Formats: sequence, structure tokens, C-alpha cells
Amino acid sequence: MCGIAGKVRISEGGGLDPACMGSMLGMLRHRGPDESGLYIDDHAMLGQTRLSIIGIRGGVQPIHNEDESLWIVFNGEIFNYLELKEALVRNGHRFYTNTDTEVILHLFEEHGPSCLSRLNGQFACALWDSRRKSLFLARDRLGIRPLHYTVRDGALIFASEIKAIFADRTIPRELDLEALHHVFSYWSVLPGETPFRDVRELEPGHFMVLADGRLTVQKYWDIPFPADGEGFERPLTEAAEELRELLLDAIRIRLRSDVPVGCYVSGGLDSTAIVCLLVRNFSAGVRTFGIRFEDALFDEGRFQEIVVSEIGTRHTAVEATDEKIGQAIPDVLWHCERPLLRTAPVPLYLLSRSVREHGFKVVLTGEGADEVFGGYNIFREAKARQFIAKQPHSAFRRQIVRKLYPYIFTDARQRALLPPFFSRGLDRLTDPFSSHHIRWQNTERSKMFFSEDLLRAGNAERDARQLIRILPPEFERWDPVARAQYLEMRIFLSNYLLSSQGDRVAMANSVEIRMPYLDYRLVEFMGRVPSRLKISGLQEKYLLKKAVRGDVPEAIWKRPKHPYRAPVSGSLFHPGASPMIREQLAPEALKRAGLFDEKKVAKLCGKLAQGGGSEVENMAIAGIASTQIIRGQFIDRFPYRQSTPPQLNLMVDRRIRPKRAEAKQHRLIA
Repeated sequence: MCGIAGKVRISEGGGLDPACMGSMLGMLRHRGPDESGLYIDDHAMLGQTRLSIIGIRGGVQPIHNEDESLWIVFNGEIFNYLELKEALVRNGHRFYTNTDTEVILHLFEEHGPSCLSRLNGQFACALWDSRRKSLFLARDRLGIRPLHYTVRDGALIFASEIKAIFADRTIPRELDLEALHHVFSYWSVLPGETPFRDVRELEPGHFMVLADGRLTVQKYWDIPFPADGEGFERPLTEAAEELRELLLDAIRIRLRSDVPVGCYVSGGLDSTAIVCLLVRNFSAGVRTFGIRFEDALFDEGRFQEIVVSEIGTRHTAVEATDEKIGQAIPDVLWHCERPLLRTAPVPLYLLSRSVREHGFKVVLTGEGADEVFGGYNIFREAKARQFIAKQPHSAFRRQIVRKLYPYIFTDARQRALLPPFFSRGLDRLTDPFSSHHIRWQNTERSKMFFSEDLLRAGNAERDARQLIRILPPEFERWDPVARAQYLEMRIFLSNYLLSSQGDRVAMANSVEIRMPYLDYRLVEFMGRVPSRLKISGLQEKYLLKKAVRGDVPEAIWKRPKHPYRAPVSGSLFHPGASPMIREQLAPEALKRAGLFDEKKVAKLCGKLAQGGGSEVENMAIAGIASTQIIRGQFIDRFPYRQSTPPQLNLMVDRRIRPKRAEAKQHRLIA
């Protein structure tokens, strides 16, 4: 796993300063602490910091083809690279490394952009054709690895992380107020957005081409769902067996590594299935890691102990106390580069730090299972509302929603409020966003703390158009659960889960996470599976449970879903929390930023500091504090952290005259 960055001229006036590339790569050192490389010619600069996992020796990037006309920097892993390489060698391609990176290069020579359909992996890459003066940028199907870009002064600047783009001091740094509205509505920015004005993110399943002074972006893959009731005729047992075989192969190829591979264990079904299949089919000597909480409301340690006892792994548990979470929040935000409405990424940051301290660079995780197999309550809600809508006045049907949240709505008053609450919107189930409206409206209540200026920056009509834009033409033909899954995967999965709870907090500690459930073959298979096999009655992840029932401990298979959460107010207001939190929530800091109403926030802080508070209030304070901290780190006091790149390997195009090449190298070193 690595960090990549580059700057390419769009027009002849576009300037290229080699000195700024050293700063850009320094900002990505945590993503690749082992070594770094830089290619320079008169039109492009491509750099990379490397975390060596496959082809450790001789794999320094950028990597070139046989005649050095095509160069690549790559962040990620291609899990089927051995099979692809074998076919390329038969076709006459010559390799000088043992890396998966070089496979992409030759595959692109052979097939152009269509090579992406042959890659099974998690990646972001940039290929520079020095003859045609064209750049090709691409990102994996589901957006596991990040890739950001901006255009400034006749040049395209791109990088794995935004902080590397801002290391070029010609790039202005300003928050995008519309994007902040989206965070406080949808829990994340919308696809393609970032929290910073004029800085974009290449969307998952897309590639970009820069040629002849023009930028074009094209989609090459989307999450597949059939029309309601079409195309899947396998019996349950056959479907479960096919799913199990796909999952086994997804795990098998994700074990390809020249360094040891560990595994996360949360105590839930998803990670347990991964580690049990791994141990019982591939390797018994797996090292496992899990999170513990001091508050029993969040802790799943008892179930982790059941799993590791059953399969006999050597296990390390990391205790994420309120104090540790409060201390680490600023560092996590520096790596996530976006406001957060929850503290859940922080314990995962602490976990990956422990993984690295124990000498591991790679772990398998269970991320993506809820989205792919129908595990979230929001999917069950979509199904329940459809059931209620058929007889909206039926008392029996309205009471069924109590089964969705038995652990939350415990007293009589709450139980009485629940059915009418979830009956809202039954008259507009044809609305493409009906599955998510209640959650979004609930989240938007936190906007009561916005300043007048920030409130005016919102535009509901423009937001609606942006949401419509992400929907494929066939969306309206899908059943309610499939529609809810698509929205969750397009808006929440890549922009929050795979970013703030995935890539960013792991790579902050130079750890690569691999996600078998997001193997595109498995995702496409489950896209074809009808919703009744994903959610049977109200039982979530029904087909997955059938597929792995004989592999996981019974206590885990039968266990009700326990959503992963972390304490918010208890961490933010802990006496040992980072002083930066108190500083940024102080009235003078809030007034200076102009984003939030300092009087309302002061009242909220006073309430939450005493303990408790509603879910909306906890989300609001997390969003306010994180926005303030992000603003301080990236706008007021950038860089919050600074580093130099690891050992640098410089590659100057040999067609550049020697004196000019020497001058470029001197400016870089200087």
C-alpha cells in the first residue's frame, strides 16, 4: 500500500516545480514509510511513497514499461495479479519486477482503459504516457482507496490525500460550505465532493483521462442490481454454497503477500466468518486483533473471546477508553480530512496502531458485509415500510417495527411513539430516497447549531439534483431493499466507512486493510440475489448466515446484530481529552470561524459535559468539534503535521537534456 501524488501540465503555461513534490510526498510518508520515488519530465511529475508488501525488492515506483515511455504510480493491491501476469508473459511482455504494479502497466498497454475490468483489487493509480503527453487516473470499483485532484494555474494536481495537494502552496485552502451541509445531512460528503472548495475526489468505479488539454471522466463499473423479481432462480442451498465458495476465494487471493497477514475480530458475524474460514481453510497461525471498550454498552469483548477460543488464534485486545479516544481525535481528523458525526473511527485508529506495533502491515477485515448482504436496520426498515403500506391502518402491521429496535425503545412511551414514527412517508414510497429520508431528516436537526451564514449556504433544490445525478436509469425498477442498498453503498460506504473507518485510520499507522466481502465478484453475485434471501422476514444477512453457519461458533451465528459504535460526549468532554477540543469549542473560536452559533453550542456543551444527551445532540457536537478542528488544521494552521519523504529514488526522463535534468534534481533536493 502506498501514497501517490503528481502534477501534470494541462496547458503550456502550467508550471512544474520539482521542489513542491518533496513536500507533497512528505505529507504521504505515513502511507509509505519504506521508500519513495519520483519521475520528472518537462510535462509531468509523478511521485509515490511505498509500503512494501508484494515484490519487496526492486519494486520502487514509478515503474516503467520496456521502452520507458509509460510510467505508473500505484496505491493498492491487485489480488489476481499472478494470473494476469502469466497471460501477459505469454503475449510477449517483459517484466523487471515481481510487483502487481507492473502488471497494471502492461495490461494498460494491451487493453487501454478496459484493463480495469480485469483487475480484482483495491487501488488508485496514475499512468503517464510521455510520448502522447496523456495521463490516465483510475480508482477501484467501490472506492476502497482514495484519489483526490484539483486544477490550478494550467496544471492538474492529484494525490491520495488532500494534505498532499495543499502542500503545493499555490493551492488555496477554503472550506466548501455546501459540502458541510451534506455532512450534516447524509453523514458524509456526496460522491465526488470533499469538504474543501475546488478539491474533488475521483468517484469509485471511474477513470479520468487528461489529453490534448482536456479532462474527461468516465464510469467503468456500477453496483449491479436486477429489476425486481428478475434473473435469480437458484434454490437457497445452492445459492449459499456458491456464496461460500466465492468468499473462500476472495479470502485466498487476499492472503497473497510477502509479509504476514493478520485479521480483525470484532465479535460479530462478519469478521468472525472471515477469520474462521481463513483459519480452517488456509492458515492456522493467524494473529487476531480486536477493540474493547470500558462501557459495556459498546463492548463486544465476551464474543471476541468466544471466537478466539474456538479457533485458537493468538489475540490482542486494544482497550479504547474514553480518555484515549478524546486524546486521539485531532490526529484522526488530520488523517480523515473531513468532519465526523461520530467517534467510531478513533478506536479503529488505535487498533491499527497496535497492529503496526506488533509488526504487522496487512490485516483482513469484515467491512462491507452489512451493505452487500443487507445487514443494516435501514434495509429492514425499507422492507417493513413496504409491508405496512399495504395495510397502513392495521395495528398488527404497525407494531412490527418494534422488532427492529428492541434494545433502544424500552419504555412504554417510546414503544407507543415508535410505530407512528416509522409510518411517516408511507404515502411516498415511490420516492427514490424514501428509505433514507427519516435518517437524513433526523441528522439535519443538528443544523440548528449552524450560524446564519452557514445556513444560507445550503440549497435543498441543488442537493436534490445532486442526489438524482447518482441514480442509474434502472433504479426505479429495483425493489425497496435494493434501492436502499444502492444509496447506502454510493453515499455512505466509500465516503465514510471505507474512508474514515477504513483506509485513512489504517494507513495513518502504515497498515493495509483488505476486505474480502468487497471482492467485486461477490458484490455482483449478491446484487443478483433477491432481497428475500438477504432479509428473511426481518432476519438480516440471511444468505450469509446460511453460507457460514457451519463455520462460525453457534453463539455468534445466533447473536442479534450489535452495531459498532463508540462513545461521543464521554470522550470529547473527558478531562484527559486533547486540549484542542476545548480550544475549538470555546465561544471565541466558534465566533472567529463563523460556522456555528456560539451561544447555542455553549449551551449544548454544558448539557453534554454533564453526561447523557440525545443521539442527535451527540452527533451534533461531534460534527461541530470535528469541523472546527479540521478548519484549524487545514485552514488556520496548515500544516498541522509535516514530514519529509522516506529514501527518495529520482527518475528523470532520459530524453531531457542532461543540464536541465541536473537542475531539476537540484531544485528537488533544495
